[in-house]
Amino acid sequence: MSTISTAATRQGLGARLAALGRIVELGQGRIDPGLVTEAAQLMLRAGDRLKLSPDHTVVALAGGTGSGKSSLFNAVSGLELSPIGVRRPTTARTHACVWGLDGAGPLLDWLQIQWRHRFARASALDKGESQLHGLILLDLPDHDSIRALTDPEANRLIQVSDLVVWVLDPQKYADASVHRRYVTDLAGHDAVTVFVLNQSDRLSLEEQAECVADLEDLLKREGVTQPRVVATSALTGKGIDALKAVLAESVAARRASYQRLEADLDRLMLRLNKDVPDLVHVEATVDGARRAGLTDALCDAVGVAALGEAMENVYGVRSIDWVGWPYARWAGKLRRDPLSSLRLGAVKDDIHTLVGSAVSAQPAEVETAVQALADGLTAGMPDVWQAGVREAARGRSGQLPQALSAELSEVAPPLDRVPGWWWLLKIWQYLLVVLFVVGLAVVGTILAYGVFKAGEPPVEVLGNVDVLPWVGLMLVSVLGLGYLSGVASRNFVLLGASKERDRLERDMRRRVSTVAQETVIQPVERELQRYNEFYAALNDAKR
Repeated sequence: MSTISTAATRQGLGARLAALGRIVELGQGRIDPGLVTEAAQLMLRAGDRLKLSPDHTVVALAGGTGSGKSSLFNAVSGLELSPIGVRRPTTARTHACVWGLDGAGPLLDWLQIQWRHRFARASALDKGESQLHGLILLDLPDHDSIRALTDPEANRLIQVSDLVVWVLDPQKYADASVHRRYVTDLAGHDAVTVFVLNQSDRLSLEEQAECVADLEDLLKREGVTQPRVVATSALTGKGIDALKAVLAESVAARRASYQRLEADLDRLMLRLNKDVPDLVHVEATVDGARRAGLTDALCDAVGVAALGEAMENVYGVRSIDWVGWPYARWAGKLRRDPLSSLRLGAVKDDIHTLVGSAVSAQPAEVETAVQALADGLTAGMPDVWQAGVREAARGRSGQLPQALSAELSEVAPPLDRVPGWWWLLKIWQYLLVVLFVVGLAVVGTILAYGVFKAGEPPVEVLGNVDVLPWVGLMLVSVLGLGYLSGVASRNFVLLGASKERDRLERDMRRRVSTVAQETVIQPVERELQRYNEFYAALNDAKR
C-alpha cells in the first residue's frame, strides 16, 4: 500500500475518532453508559497506538492450552524463545519477538511486555526474512490457563494488538468457550484476524481439508464473512511459510493498526446504532410561531389581559379625582366607593400586589405551556432525546412564576403618577369653580343692595338690578363650560386609559417573552443543538 493511501487511511480514521469523541461528549446521559465507557476506552487506546511506531505491526498469537501456540511462536521466530510445557503446557507471561528494534521500545512499553521477555531477530538471522521487518510477534498467555493472572493479560493484549492469530488444534478447534468469548466478539474484524489450524501433522490430507472446511463454515456462521484459515504444523514446519506470508503481507501494508482500530470502531458503531436507532435531523431553533404560542400561553397563565383591564379601570377611576367636574365628584363622595366594585384588593395601595398574586396563582398553566412547546419540537426524536428536551424545557420552569412576577412588577406604573394634562385640567376646573362662587357672591350682593335695600353698595354696579341677568348668564355659562370640559376630559381619559392598557400589555408581553426566552427557549435550543451535533457526529463516525 502506498504512503499516500496509508496517510489517507490515517486521516480518515482520525476524523472518525474525532466524531466518536463528540459522541462521547454529547451522549452523556442519552446513550448506554457502557457504550460511553467503551467508546472512551477505544479513543484512549487509539490515541496511544497512533502516537506510537506506525512502522511496526503487533501480531498476537492467541490460543488455548495445548494448541501448540508457543511451538508455533518458536517456529515462526526461528528461535526457542517461548517455553513449551511438558506436563501442562501453559504460557504465563507474554513473550515478544521483534523484527527491527528501531522505534519498537515505546510500543513494547505500552504493551507492558517485560524486558526479560523481549527478544529481537538480529540482522544475521534475518537473512531471507526481510519481509517481516517491522513485525512484533507476541506469544500470549493461554486464554484458558489455570493460572488466574493469565486470562486478564491475554484479554488486554487481544484488545490492543493490530492483528490476532487464533491458534486452534484439531481436537478443540470448535471449542465453545473460544468462540463465545472471543471469535463472536471479533465479528467484523476479518482483515485483522487469522485462524491457524495447528498440529495438522496429526491429520491426513482428507481429514485436514474436512477440518478446514468445517472451521470456515463455523466461523462464517459466527459473523466472520471471509475467514482466513492456515493449516500448520510447528513440529514438521508444514504451513509455517504460508503463515509467514500472511504476516508479511500485513507488515508490508503498514496499515494493520489502522484496520484494527477501524474494525473496533465499526463494531462499536453497530452497537451505537442499535442503541439510538432512527435518528432524524430537527430544527435547532424554535420557530416564531412556537415562540409566540409560548408567550401567549404564559401571558394567559399570568393574566396579562386581566391585569391590563384592571389597570385601565384603575386609570379611569383615578381620573375622577383629577379631571371630573368637582361638583359631581363631591356629590359622588356621598355614594359607595367605585373602586370597591373592581375587587382589586390592595390595588389602591400598590398595584404590584395585584401583579404578584396573579402570577403565582397559575403554576399549572405555566407547566402546561412549557410541556406543549417541548412536545411540539420533539416529534420523531428517540424517546431518550425527547425526554432530554422536556427536561431542558422544564429545568427552570419552576422559576417562571417568580421571574414573571418580578418583571411585571417593574412594568406596573405607580398609582401616584398622573399625566401632566390632568394637572392643567384640574387647575382649569377649579378656576371655573372659583368663578361660579364669585358669580353667586355678586348675585347675593346685588339682591341685598339692589332689591332689599340693605344699604349703600360699596360699588355702584353691585346695587344695579339690571346686571342680574348678565351675572346669571355667566353662572350658567360657567356651569355649562365646567360640564362640557368634564365630559370632554372624560373622553380623553378613556382614550388615554385604552392607550395605557395597550402600552402596558405590550410591555408585559415583551417581558414575558424575554423571560420565556431565557428560562425555556434557550435551554431547549441548546438541547436541540446538542441532539443535532450528536446526530452529525454519529454519521461522521460511520464509514
